[in-house]
Amino acid sequence: MMKYLQKLGKSLMLPVACLPICGILMGIGYFLCPSTMQGGEVVGFLQKLGFFLVKAGGALIDNMALLFVIGVGVGMSDDHDGTSGLAAFASWLMITNLLSVGAVTTLMPSVAESANKTLAFSKIGNPFIGILAGIIGASCYNKFKSTKLPDWLSFFSGKRCVAIVSGVVSIVAAAILLFVWPIVFGVLIAVGEGIVGLGAVGAGIYAFLNRLLIPTGLHHALNNVFWFDTIGLGDLTHFWAGKTSADVTWSLGMYMSGFFPCMMFGIPGAALAMIQTAKEGKKKVAIGLIASAAVCSFVCGVTEPFEFGFMFLAPLLYLIYALLYGIFTVVTTLLGFRAGFSFSAGATDLLFSASLPAAQNTWMIIPLGIAAFAVFYLVFRFAIVKFDLKTPGREDDDVEAEKKVVLSNDNYTQVASIILEGLGGKGNVASLDNCITRLRLEIKDYTKVDEKKIKSAGVAGVMRPSKSAVQVIVGTKVQFVADEMKKML
Repeated sequence: MMKYLQKLGKSLMLPVACLPICGILMGIGYFLCPSTMQGGEVVGFLQKLGFFLVKAGGALIDNMALLFVIGVGVGMSDDHDGTSGLAAFASWLMITNLLSVGAVTTLMPSVAESANKTLAFSKIGNPFIGILAGIIGASCYNKFKSTKLPDWLSFFSGKRCVAIVSGVVSIVAAAILLFVWPIVFGVLIAVGEGIVGLGAVGAGIYAFLNRLLIPTGLHHALNNVFWFDTIGLGDLTHFWAGKTSADVTWSLGMYMSGFFPCMMFGIPGAALAMIQTAKEGKKKVAIGLIASAAVCSFVCGVTEPFEFGFMFLAPLLYLIYALLYGIFTVVTTLLGFRAGFSFSAGATDLLFSASLPAAQNTWMIIPLGIAAFAVFYLVFRFAIVKFDLKTPGREDDDVEAEKKVVLSNDNYTQVASIILEGLGGKGNVASLDNCITRLRLEIKDYTKVDEKKIKSAGVAGVMRPSKSAVQVIVGTKVQFVADEMKKML
């Protein structure tokens, strides 16, 4: 199970690598054209340029679920074949169309009578469903890519049947989600209603759950309870309507304010900790992925490029991250800092919300921000080092020493042949994959593996994590060796 989760985490890094550019574009765009967030006319060259950049970056953020569909579909397949990505996309289309509001209310008219159920299905196109579709596509590819059908159906043999099987599996998955999804969504709304009366502590619990549920998309359920008028609250809508706490039954802005110090200053602090704890020689890679995400979070409150960069690599750290949001929201609420956002808790929204009647003590963002930066930095640095967490730049599969390995023979066919012989022949190999420096193989009989024979190919070493797994450290030329071995297999 752990291996499967690790493979899933690595496959998610492919779509995550697309997100830093959107963060940069959106950050610059919002700075040049605040109207894209606050409304109003877009006039002048700079504003139009900003609008253009925001739309370019939004193309990725708004379709993040699709990035996960393709990334997981290809990344989780045995040989990273594009067919699995196509099957995953077919699964996504099937599930999201079958569970769209229009389809569901036709199949089950009673759903239309429940605002919560309708809301649940309106949010079906989320990252969780994207990951699920990717897993379905990759699993069907791995299982059925070599399927042989009768002659009269031979056109659909092998890889051509993968998308068909994925479609069938997706129908079953959609049928299950038809009943399960609104229940889960409804439970979260009930939880939200239950913590409304807890004051500052309730706001902290909400912020914690909001971040914790980001990977599943279910945070929308809680957001609709606290930010909009689902149960009579509407913290966001009342704040931007120009009302004050005197007009409502709670401290207006308390369910938004705590996000500002975390997103504007906490994330940059956590990013600095990740960069400093990255392995030597990999800091530039970490900076490329993390620094732009931190800037994006500060300027416009878009946190996904940062969060998805580590949540699957280090889930424990993500739990800590969510807890810090909860703690800072409690502190912020008690201290009386109040600000609101129409988009997210970045500097742009803080600037525009500061003039609204419900805004209070906005100057406190400075001491709160300094505290958030320090706490996030110290907690992240301690946790990463103490528990050896695999944040960007700390992954095991491309250790710097392994990058310096030089094969004694550049005849990759010969190297692959010797390794394969040492593995007990192609009949003993169940699957082959590779990372940046290693061949990763699943074998059938570990007693047939001859490590001396494998090392005679000039590789740096052989690792055997389990009786069914073998890793061969080849160095940065591993892709060429893997390609030759795949031909042999």
